[in-house]
Amino acid sequence: MPKSPRGTSPVATAMAVLRCFSPERPVLGVVEIAEEIGLHKSSVSRMMSTLEAEDLVEQDPLSKKFRLGLGLLSVAGSLLANLDVRRAALPVLTSLTGSTGETSSLVIWDDFAAVIVEQVPSANPIKHATELGTRYSRVEDASVRVRLAGLSESDREEFFARTPRSKAAYRRLTANDGQGIAVNDGDTTPDEVGVAAAVHDHRGRLIAAILLAVPRYRVDTERLSRLVDDCRAAADDLTRALGGTPQRRSA
Repeated sequence: MPKSPRGTSPVATAMAVLRCFSPERPVLGVVEIAEEIGLHKSSVSRMMSTLEAEDLVEQDPLSKKFRLGLGLLSVAGSLLANLDVRRAALPVLTSLTGSTGETSSLVIWDDFAAVIVEQVPSANPIKHATELGTRYSRVEDASVRVRLAGLSESDREEFFARTPRSKAAYRRLTANDGQGIAVNDGDTTPDEVGVAAAVHDHRGRLIAAILLAVPRYRVDTERLSRLVDDCRAAADDLTRALGGTPQRRSA
């Protein structure tokens, strides 16, 4: 059935053209598209020239057929990175809390601070849970160290310039952190352990972290190791859900 434009505007026509492409039909010619949407091939040809100029489609020099262009990523990039992360995180957090029995959260960053934007609390009567919008800004916070570890050296120095005493603490605490993961073993609150793992988007950018918050009395060395593995696996699952590839990490 032809995917006719939903209106008569050039935007409607452009969207009808782009919707013709699919995983099953990634490469299409002008005639195929014209037949699909019910427009004259000269109209489709002009539209393809416009879309190509904007990098929304690209033409094979030999076959003269078209495929979707990388310019679409620049249009959808902010949506994928910001809008989808919270929605994609909820089932990951639900699974993580279900498997560990502990509160899990999604944090994103506002400048250097980590902000909780989604959370699935533990069902245990004794638990660590905070309100959405809670901010963490100390280097002792695991999610803040995940953020700092993903920055350039110059950007980290900017953070240390604002909080000069943090530099020595960062060096001391990161000695026990892994790549893309950090542990707050009672460093901010004596009765709480926090584990944070990095989440990347489809471009490989660090955009968020998964955070586990656990009462200290329920954590021994063996369980902490399991929590680190569980948190890392959840962060990798969310990275995949956002179209990214989990980064190789050392313990």
